[in-house]
Amino acid sequence: MPKKYNIPTKTSPPRFTPIGKSTILDWEGGCLRCFKCVKRQCIYDVYNERTFDVRQMTDTIDSLCKNCLRCVQSCPGQVITKVANAEYKRMGNSYWTPDIIRGQWFQAETGRIPVSGAGYGGPFSGPGFDDMWTDMSEIVRPTRDGIHGREYINTVVDLGRSFPCLRFDAAGHVVGDAPKKIEIPIPIILKDLPLGSLSESVFLAMAEAAQAMDTFMIAPVKEWKPYLEPYKTHLIPLLTEAEIDTHGELIRGVRIIEIQLSDVTEARFSRIRAAYPDVLIMVRVRLGERSGEEALALTRAGADILHLCADRDGNVESGNGTRFVKDVVRSVHKDLVEAGCRNEITLFASGGIAMAEHVAKGIIVGADAVAVDIPLLLALECRLCFRCEAGRSCPVEVENIHPEWGKNRILNLIAAWRNQLIEVLGAMGIREIRRLRGEVGRAMFFDDLERETFGKLFGKRTKRESVGN
Repeated sequence: MPKKYNIPTKTSPPRFTPIGKSTILDWEGGCLRCFKCVKRQCIYDVYNERTFDVRQMTDTIDSLCKNCLRCVQSCPGQVITKVANAEYKRMGNSYWTPDIIRGQWFQAETGRIPVSGAGYGGPFSGPGFDDMWTDMSEIVRPTRDGIHGREYINTVVDLGRSFPCLRFDAAGHVVGDAPKKIEIPIPIILKDLPLGSLSESVFLAMAEAAQAMDTFMIAPVKEWKPYLEPYKTHLIPLLTEAEIDTHGELIRGVRIIEIQLSDVTEARFSRIRAAYPDVLIMVRVRLGERSGEEALALTRAGADILHLCADRDGNVESGNGTRFVKDVVRSVHKDLVEAGCRNEITLFASGGIAMAEHVAKGIIVGADAVAVDIPLLLALECRLCFRCEAGRSCPVEVENIHPEWGKNRILNLIAAWRNQLIEVLGAMGIREIRRLRGEVGRAMFFDDLERETFGKLFGKRTKRESVGN
């Protein structure tokens, strides 16, 4: 049994007052001056702890309030009102919703799984990963609860190529050298960030977190500076093929490189492998119409790892419109299975990985592991206001973080995600994350269910029509 793995967590409060989901309106003019004011009876003591943040012009009670509504309901003069916070609604976009952002803030601060305490109150289907449900049939078995140590659940994944099959010579020895493999204890690596007010402190925080978790961080070669050298064994430099020849010293000492190829030939991989025999070659594949063909060609040409990338919202442009990353990864996985070479290659998926449950769902549809990006920014208090893309200043000054604080926030987030992944595996009755890959039989897909149940009666309907009805 592998050594029990643990990500260290440490409570890391935010540097800025978080944006609350709602705000309190307190109409002092109508106060009856009750002897026992409901404000003093608040069990969370938020009225005594409230301050006004002059830097952000924000009342801290918006983030301190737990929304129990006891003060609103109990005030005899009815002078306290709760209303939705307009600034909260402006965060993110239709995919990276304010609730997702708020959930990642909590996990990055505490390292704990967010629990609503009131059950799930949202829709049971929607776009993206929301039209996919995992099989939780084993949730009734308490021995499957891996978080509390009653049963070991392994989250280790292998990176690199594998033999398609074993071949033996006349003496019974395996023919050929065993492919180089690297193990990481979690199916998550840290991806280069697609936006944000980035700085040396941000990259240093990510590198330190990757090293502490014994996983990897992708670092574009243009951002590679001497301060990253101590973390070299946990970094994956992202290069073009032309940059490989000019950064030989940088490549020596790393274990994986990621390259962007304009063309796929076996000779190109052979040349790189001859120059750097101890380095695994990962190729970044921008998902599109021909992703399956491209993945198959790269596998046969000799790539060790494929990084399948959608855009930051998980969308993939194709000739028939936009598809979501999980559907394209599922298609690529299926193409490789049908070609008989799926087990020869490692697949990473990225784009739209917004919550812990998306890690499990990404693996179910065929990836071995995922690469996360925007959640790392959220761990650093990013509000996804997208001001940085317009060249404007960051309201939470992400570029000025202290690396130790940033590292702790990232560790807290990934620790909470891993605990949720273990909960999912335990509820599914699976003790080994590698068994989850491609197990679509352990999940249900809205489109499949609708087609099988209602297709013969009503014909094919679009997802939007079905959800609306």
